[in-house]
Amino acid sequence: MKKILGCICLLLTLTANAQKEEWLNPEINAINRAPARAAFFAYPDEQSAAEGVKEKATNFMSLNGMWKFNWVRNQTDRPVNFYREDFEDNHWVDFPVPGLWELNGYGDPIYKNMGYAWSNQFEPNPPMVESTNNFVGSYRKTIEIPNDWRGQRVFLNVGSATSNLYVWVNGKFVGYSEDSKMAAEFELTRYLKPGKNLIAMQVYRWCDGSYLEDQDFWRFSGIGRDVYLYARKALHVEDLFVIPDLDSEYKDGSLNITGKVTRGGANLELELKDCKGNVVASQQTKADGRGNINTRLDVENPLKWSAEDPNLYKLFITVKDGNKVSEVIPQQIGFRKIELKKRQRADLGKRPTGTV
Repeated sequence: MKKILGCICLLLTLTANAQKEEWLNPEINAINRAPARAAFFAYPDEQSAAEGVKEKATNFMSLNGMWKFNWVRNQTDRPVNFYREDFEDNHWVDFPVPGLWELNGYGDPIYKNMGYAWSNQFEPNPPMVESTNNFVGSYRKTIEIPNDWRGQRVFLNVGSATSNLYVWVNGKFVGYSEDSKMAAEFELTRYLKPGKNLIAMQVYRWCDGSYLEDQDFWRFSGIGRDVYLYARKALHVEDLFVIPDLDSEYKDGSLNITGKVTRGGANLELELKDCKGNVVASQQTKADGRGNINTRLDVENPLKWSAEDPNLYKLFITVKDGNKVSEVIPQQIGFRKIELKKRQRADLGKRPTGTV
């Protein structure tokens, strides 16, 4: 009797584990993925921030180019130990990243303006997706981290992976991500070692998240945007929001700046420059004890942004560790304000009155 109960318990455990596979579990959208943040790139110094080309920055490494690649038509045929350092990939093909499988000879593109891409194969049954014709692409690339990145935190950015993404470094599992049209970032610092490092990734054509991506578009799979590494000092901005505003006369402007740094009490310098590089407003501020940034920068009579005159300024946020620059973040700024005034109403079915 005990043996029978033990077998039943084992069967239930195996079934439960099978149901918890990330790509079929709607309760798992990510594992170890860095929190979503505003889009910006932090440069190591003022000069590179002024140029504003991250590809030229010393803390940036592009991983675009050829990767060792394996493709299978059915999810159950995918390689399961390909991320190991001793795995032999000489028989794999070279495949471009970014690169969509169906446009490079692997699988057939599908266009659907309504209904799921698999509708001619199996009936929708959320969150289940079949393994048959569920393509899987596996990637391997060996890289070498620059010596001057030592002591910094290193992040991987994958701009888009459809429909999901698994990541390993040097044979160790790093994390998982869905949301195929959003960038996925993972911190790799503790997985990296001096010298050469192996990065491995695996992408599925469909996962449970695909049920939320039924739109009128071509259904392609693979990595569709840039992949790169970047390094940041221990003291850095984790998130940043800059909201421009104009006064009631639409004359003078202001920037409401909020965000968070990794260390409480960090010093920040703010400079707003016009298109000629002239400083039109500046301020020194500090993050609070929890690292929160909350300040306002007033700007006297800035040029306004419009479709006809798209005047832009550039805000430089410099984070300092004592007197030493830790990083500089540039942000393009335009001053524009749209309001509904004078008895404007939002009642459905009624035409608003008044002026804009």
